[in-house]
Amino acid sequence: MKIINNIILSAILSGVSLVYAQKADIIITNGKISTLDTENNEVQAVAISGNKILQTGTNAQILKMKGSKTTMIDADGSRVIPGLFDSHMHVIRGGRFYNTELRWDGVTSLKRALQMLKEQAQRTPEGQWVRVVGGWNEYQFEEKRLPTLEEINEATGDVPAFILYLYGKAWLNKAGLDKLDITGDTPNPPEGLIQKDSKGDPTGLLVAEPNAFILYSTLAKLPNLNREEEINSTIQFMSEMNRLGVTGVMDAGGGFQNFPDDYSITDELNEQGKITVRLPYFLFAQKKGSEYEDYARWIGMVELHAEKPTNKIDYRVEGGGENLVGDAADFENFLFPRPELSPVMEFQLKRVIKLLVSNRWPFRLHATYNESISRFLDVIEAVNQETPLNGLTWFFDHAETVSEENMQRIKALGGGIAIQHRMAYQGESFVHRYGKKPAWTSPPVKRMLELGIPLGLGTDGTRVASYNLWVALYWITTGKTIGGSQIMAQENTLDRTTALRLATHKGYELIKEEKKGKIEQGYHADLVILDKDYFAVSEEEIKKITSKLTVVDGKVVYGDEDFQAVSPAPLEVIPSWSPVKYFGGYQKK
Repeated sequence: MKIINNIILSAILSGVSLVYAQKADIIITNGKISTLDTENNEVQAVAISGNKILQTGTNAQILKMKGSKTTMIDADGSRVIPGLFDSHMHVIRGGRFYNTELRWDGVTSLKRALQMLKEQAQRTPEGQWVRVVGGWNEYQFEEKRLPTLEEINEATGDVPAFILYLYGKAWLNKAGLDKLDITGDTPNPPEGLIQKDSKGDPTGLLVAEPNAFILYSTLAKLPNLNREEEINSTIQFMSEMNRLGVTGVMDAGGGFQNFPDDYSITDELNEQGKITVRLPYFLFAQKKGSEYEDYARWIGMVELHAEKPTNKIDYRVEGGGENLVGDAADFENFLFPRPELSPVMEFQLKRVIKLLVSNRWPFRLHATYNESISRFLDVIEAVNQETPLNGLTWFFDHAETVSEENMQRIKALGGGIAIQHRMAYQGESFVHRYGKKPAWTSPPVKRMLELGIPLGLGTDGTRVASYNLWVALYWITTGKTIGGSQIMAQENTLDRTTALRLATHKGYELIKEEKKGKIEQGYHADLVILDKDYFAVSEEEIKKITSKLTVVDGKVVYGDEDFQAVSPAPLEVIPSWSPVKYFGGYQKK
């Protein structure tokens, strides 16, 4: 036994010696580094070799791995965490339009928002629009109210403008109505309203009743950027993600995001090695009635998880969803009652899910209301009887009002849930319609974790909630909306470490990805030096956290003024009139 123990000890010591003999490409020292390992141990320093974490430990231990070509980074006492992973966002679609959009995300007063609108209208050229596309609500403003059409028209003048508010409504100014030729004779689209005044003329307000098609189809009529500008826009949006500490996004597709055509921008950037977030993406069915045929065609086109020499970073088709069939769309427009799903939904959904399961394609499904989830689970259980899931990755997105019974069914089927901070933006509207008590556990996060259901945290940015994942971490640890209302019960909120796990390695585990989301030997080197200590700041300060330096796959992709020497130079924003050039993305005032 003594001989065996000596052999084991010798092997361990030999392994340690080999690690310390290897020289690091990057060493970060003097940090408060949260590893998020089993105990969430805190270390001083970390060494990176290639795209992996080589070792963590004290400054003295890690400095042994310094070589002549090692890049040295001094964290200067800052908190360091694994890179954030947003388990539900629309970054590929959002990137195409980012440079066209004026962001009210984080703006603290309506006065400031209207001033931004006015400034942008003055610089927007003929043929383009001013557009504010989601990520805000009235409760974030000091004034606690929405803008009026009179204020919007005064700020924008003769420049056409479109302002989207959640999934509920949008405003067109007078110039926008004229540009789209919307008159008193223009018919209302299905499940949508073009509001008219007492004279029968359109006011400019578009209302989802409750389907958001009227909003998104109108937005789709606005002019696009050219190819060069779309490439620049996508890079700028990924850089904005990196600035917020995001190193990975599970993209949920989205309406008016057609495969493969609308993926050509990120395809090109992938070929060039310019994607700076891990980007597994799902294919979203676009046309009601032809979903089965589309998925059959896509399955024939795509080999899941195929090793491609051009795939520089996790950019690949991950599966189907979040929309699988149009008849299963239960839009969460809390300004209106819950929509009743079509009686033929089960037939349509079963065909598509069975096709995906038969071909071992993971799938995700948009599901806001428990009533919808019950019917969806009936379909999934029926498919499982005929074509067993056998551990196939699948999960619901959102699940705000899921019941205990349905959580048990999800668990039994091996499913997961991706939750987002939509209640931080729609919590007040939810309470106005359904009351305070149902909001206490919407979604029932604590119970999901108790049941051991795989769970990831995300944002659902960019068009409803903001893309800022720190707002999600604020919401899930405090239970408060962006307006400060206590919507979620305190007993349903999470401690900061548990919440951060959901925004890092737990999100990857939702799609059965390993060795990502921790600062631990052998894990992929995705990490962030924060400008504020997440574990020490006040709860209100959580929303304001950004990155000082972001590393993705072992490469520095973003650095603030303190880390310019080791960071890539920022790309100039085009076109010259872009709101991003003047205001940036998420606002702090």
